[in-house]
Amino acid sequence: MRIAIRPLLLAGLLLVVVSGAAWLLLDRTAANKPVPAMPIPVRVITVVQADVPRYLTGIGSVLSLHSVTVRAQVDGVLAQVAVKEGQWVNKGDALASIDDRAIRASLAQARAQASQSQAQLQVAGVNLRRYKDLSRDNGISRQLLDEQQALFDQLTATLQGNQAAIAAAQVQLSYTQIHSPVTGRVGIRRVDPGNFLRVSDAEGLFTVTQIDPIAVEFSLPQQELATLQSLLDRPQPAVVRAYLDGDTETGKLVGEGHLTLLDNQIAASTGTIRAKAEFHNDRHTLWPGQLVSVGLQVGVERNALVVPLPVVQRGIEGHYVYRVTDAKVEQVPVQVRYQTSTQSLIDGVAAGDVLVSDGQSRLRPGARVQVLEPTVDNAATLR
Repeated sequence: MRIAIRPLLLAGLLLVVVSGAAWLLLDRTAANKPVPAMPIPVRVITVVQADVPRYLTGIGSVLSLHSVTVRAQVDGVLAQVAVKEGQWVNKGDALASIDDRAIRASLAQARAQASQSQAQLQVAGVNLRRYKDLSRDNGISRQLLDEQQALFDQLTATLQGNQAAIAAAQVQLSYTQIHSPVTGRVGIRRVDPGNFLRVSDAEGLFTVTQIDPIAVEFSLPQQELATLQSLLDRPQPAVVRAYLDGDTETGKLVGEGHLTLLDNQIAASTGTIRAKAEFHNDRHTLWPGQLVSVGLQVGVERNALVVPLPVVQRGIEGHYVYRVTDAKVEQVPVQVRYQTSTQSLIDGVAAGDVLVSDGQSRLRPGARVQVLEPTVDNAATLR
């Protein structure tokens, strides 16, 4: 009986050992089998082709083409101010008046002196003609004729001086009526009626500032001098746009004008050159002293390949992008032709290519990707 049981135990133990060895072998094989990598989530865009304007950008200051400080040109009491602060006036409109009684009295006195000189000159002229007639017959001496001629000349000069005094008084009288030298807007009044004004007062009564048209002055790098000169030589003026609260991509457009001039020298301390543009400002969106972002259009990139700014990566060997093909990515070198604050114009890909716009930090060439929704509508960003 014991002899029959022992073979069975040995067979059972052998079966257990074989089963354990088989299990260990299968488990090790399963552990060595490579696990497929999980796809990397990314967002993508499609390369679009479009005409894109090229701009030179800078910060500009809005300037009035004509801003005049209204000052008194004669001493006197300010009698009346004919306009209100902030009022729009046209060239030649009455602005204020100065008490003119003293000047009118001076004018009357000059006219009286002129009349007196005129009467004396008439008498001297009559006597001169008589002396000339008598001198022909030697009725008087040559000395008396010369003295009469000198008196006539003296009275003539006196009358001319009186007439000049009348003209000067008339000019002074005209200064008591102040008229607007330009069409524009009246500023804040600094002097009230009743105050005594002097010609030496530098502050003035108020300012009149032209608003439409208006100018913007801005600076650009000296390296762009040749480009700027070529723009001025074109038959069509170069377009200049002014923006608030941002640049040419993100700011609010407040005016569109044209380039008018470049300064006659480069600022050595900054390496920049000043330029000026003129804007129609009928809606008064530009105001003197305002700071704006300026975009000067220097050309148009025709049929350019446009992608959002985050698409282009920079490596040791230059710029590149990740292109998605059959759920895998490949690294494609590209050349950046032009960049703005939101987009890049590139060469090296084709219109319609699908490029990664977010998630590049985890990618390697050949990596599997999962496209997340929603993706960036690249065409919509250009509209």
